[in-house]
Amino acid sequence: MPQSVEKILDHGPLFREPEYREMFARKKACDGAAGVDATALQSEYTKGWEYREKNFAREALVINPAKACQPLGAVFAAAGFEKTMSFVHGSQGCAAYFRSHLSRHFKEPCTAVSSSMTEDAAVFGGLNNMIDGLANCYSLYQPKMITVSTTCMAEVIGDDLYGFIGNAKAKGSVPEDFDVPFAHTPSFVGSHIDGYDNAIKGILEHFWKDNPAVAGASETINIVPGFDGFCVGNNRELGRMLGLMGVGYTFIGDAADQFDTPSDGEYRMYDGGTTIDELKAAKGAKATVALQHWNSRKTLEYAASVGQETASFHYPLGVKATDELLMKVSALSGKAIPEALRLERGRLVDAMADSQAYLHGKRYAIFGDPDFVEAMARFVLETGGEPVHCLSTNGGKEWAADMQALFDGSPFGKDCKAHAHKDLWHLRSLLFTEPVDFLIGNSHGKYLERDTRTPLIRLTFPIFDRHHHHRFPVIGYQGGLRVLTTILDKLFDKLDAETNIAGETDISFDLTR
Repeated sequence: MPQSVEKILDHGPLFREPEYREMFARKKACDGAAGVDATALQSEYTKGWEYREKNFAREALVINPAKACQPLGAVFAAAGFEKTMSFVHGSQGCAAYFRSHLSRHFKEPCTAVSSSMTEDAAVFGGLNNMIDGLANCYSLYQPKMITVSTTCMAEVIGDDLYGFIGNAKAKGSVPEDFDVPFAHTPSFVGSHIDGYDNAIKGILEHFWKDNPAVAGASETINIVPGFDGFCVGNNRELGRMLGLMGVGYTFIGDAADQFDTPSDGEYRMYDGGTTIDELKAAKGAKATVALQHWNSRKTLEYAASVGQETASFHYPLGVKATDELLMKVSALSGKAIPEALRLERGRLVDAMADSQAYLHGKRYAIFGDPDFVEAMARFVLETGGEPVHCLSTNGGKEWAADMQALFDGSPFGKDCKAHAHKDLWHLRSLLFTEPVDFLIGNSHGKYLERDTRTPLIRLTFPIFDRHHHHRFPVIGYQGGLRVLTTILDKLFDKLDAETNIAGETDISFDLTR
């Protein structure tokens, strides 16, 4: 075998060695896989309009959805609170998936435990698992709060979290006054953004229900960031902007430090996050603002029910979206938007104008969570581009209507369409039948890039095959500048690749232009 102590090969080149190629060929023959010619013929058929019509007609099958399940959002939400352990009431494998999904994206450990339900709990209920699990979690990891969510197994048999947690406290698993907020997050409905929303609402209900604080007693503003794979950069950037305005604010869940711990010789199971005291005081805030509307609908309804003003946005990325956020915050707080932010806005507009000749008329396909897709499409329109295919598996009819209104408001939107409840196999048909210049989404788009030769720009969760993107903001004017640069880098890489034959294809594009 080619692997040796003197020459350690990475898995990529290792599996391309002759020995492994021969092994893979034998396995394919043993499995009875279709031949190369038959596979190529079928693959070619799937690229046409006839197959696209059949593909879009399917109802009972989902192929590669651009979403995850509810408990993932609940685990992410828990990471935003001080010394909080996420407790997944369900199987151990489910909790491992949520942890690995977040760890692979953020390149940081993700802490979560489970009640380790197995076959007996699936039949008789998971009460004993809850009692033992909470006791172990409390004694081993010493959290200040444990947030409980559920998986398919617990939801199918109808486990009652309120009753189970009460029984666990009665058995002494945790002290009676220990905070254990919970949310039912069935994996078989909704998506990770619904799980996030349910978890945040559950946490607020826990701390606000019998809280005597009166909405509007303070001038602070609550900020609900939403499920955001770029929370490390985005939360810090938003905090910087609000600080420049002199606005008092409380993040309802800030995972920036939890997913960006330093290497300084000290292991931090918990780091940063919104404190319990801040959560309690947040009921007296003047308003609650959600950065992602589709991530926070139940949370906003609850905030409104306690008397707070509410407002929501669709991920403040780009010029106009940031304008709207800052103007709303200014109106709520009475604080003026400072000159420093006005200058940042002007620099972003200037950068967009500098690159207009390259960006104008470019066609894009965008996929991801509904708020991200809407924000990204809006920014593309600001650059003179055309977001032709906008797809969100967890976006619904209302989202699609919002997107159509966005398209109708721009001369560049006339050929654009939003595809709600569609998956990445639908997007494949769109890319083959109506090609675009660039694909914007997450790492799962790399197979579409490989198949359709559409360059992929990674700008949303999850990003597994590139590192550290999440450490930089994509919201606000500074974030918009980074998004602009990321798109332009891919554009120029593509142009370089198309003009790299000296004297033949390199006409016009060179270093002197």
